[in-house]
Parts: sequence; structure tokens; C-alpha cells
Amino acid sequence: MQLGLACIEGIYETGNELELIITLQDDQAPDKSGRVYLDDFARRHSVELLKVRHINDPQAIRRIESLDWLFIIGWSQIAGPEVLGAPREGVLGMHPTLLPTGRGRAAIPWTILKQLEVTGVTLFKLDSGVDTGPIVSQEVLPLSPDIDATELYQRVDEAHVALIRRVLPDLVAKRLSLVAQDDAKATVWPGRKPEDGRIDTNASVAEAERLVRAVTRPYPGAFFVDEDGAKTIVWRARVIDEQGDRPTLAFKDGLLELLEWEE
Repeated sequence: MQLGLACIEGIYETGNELELIITLQDDQAPDKSGRVYLDDFARRHSVELLKVRHINDPQAIRRIESLDWLFIIGWSQIAGPEVLGAPREGVLGMHPTLLPTGRGRAAIPWTILKQLEVTGVTLFKLDSGVDTGPIVSQEVLPLSPDIDATELYQRVDEAHVALIRRVLPDLVAKRLSLVAQDDAKATVWPGRKPEDGRIDTNASVAEAERLVRAVTRPYPGAFFVDEDGAKTIVWRARVIDEQGDRPTLAFKDGLLELLEWEE
């Protein structure tokens, strides 16, 4: 994914290098949002590029066994026990919350839906649990009350790179300090499906506006279906007091004005 490439570029900008880059075969997930190809980067920097169908393939595990650390960033497949135990020092991953808050899925939409005032990115050592491993470091991101998924997604990407750049000297010098997560403070967020973006006009207008911001691009978007069954995706909207020139949705406590939509 684009995020993985940005982190790789951040590593090289610090003057460090990678021994190996692992990516999917060219024919896998060609239409996936953020999908990038790393051939040009690998060629320019003379770094080995291994293409696999799955991170748990024996071919991948054999190659990973020669490494000290493995970063898993922007990778949608779940690494099994053999992968986690293959590198000499371990496997490091990123999660777009301040763990142990927000373990699980759909971190950016849930951050907005839960009206958090601060979030961040956590670099941690992967273990057999879901986002439960010890923390290496975190990057904190204060949030404005009107932030949307597009902006937060970009800020999270930038925080990933900043965190990699900041931690890398300690990683290279083998002086990382791992801090166990406090399970008593953990929260787990479930995955979300496109149909979870349906706007409920029986709810409050503030909830609807928040949903629009939470699932706008690069996510599938909030939507409503009219009496004829036609679906409209709402990318941007705002709460208003009086009807204007733009289309609106009526709620029990106000109006939602559509600023950008797609039928």
C-alpha cells in the first residue's frame, strides 16, 4: 500500500537501508485502494524484492528467518505464528490508535464516531493477540471536532512516517524499550461494513453529520436510499437551521445540508 511505501521512503531518508522488501504478486488486489508497486523503488535502491501470494507462505518464512526485525505496515493479511517467530528480534507493526485504546478494526471511522479529542499511532511488537503486543513508541495527534476521515487518514499516514524516523536510531542501535500494554484500559473496536454507513433519519442530525465525516473518502461513504430505492452517497454535509438552495435531509432535531454527493 501507499502507506508502506511512504514508511520505506522514510527509512531511506534517515540514511538507513532495508535488506528485503516483501510485497504481493502483481495480480493480487490490483483495484485495492492504496495499492502500489515497489519494483521501481527496489531497483533504484538495489534492495531485494520478494513477491508472495501470502505472508505465511513457506518461501516468505524462510527468507524472513535471516532478518533481525520485520516491519508489517499496510499489509492486510494476518501473520501467523511462524512469521511472528521467524525474525531474530521480532516483528513490529503499526496501529492507528493510541493502544491499548481502539484495538481491532476501522480505527479512523471509530475515532470520529466516538468523538475522541486525541488519537495517534502506535508502533508495537506483534504477538499472538490482536494489537496486544508491547509498545515501542507512540505519535500523538490532537483532533479538531470537525475532522473528517480524509484529513485524519492523511495525518495518520504522516504520523506513521514520523514515528518510523524517530524510532529507527534506537532500533539500529538495539536499544528499544518495550512497554507492556495495560489490558485493564483496553478497548476493542469491531470492523465496519459499507452498509454501516446508512444514514438513519430517525437519529439526530449531529449523529448523521458525524457519520458522513467518519466514512467519507477513502471509505465507502455515508448514504441514504429514497422511496424509489435510489441510493445517494454523501461525501460532505453540514448541519443547518433553515432550508437553503442545496438538497437537505430532515431529522427530528434539524436539517443536514448536502455539500457533496453522488447518486
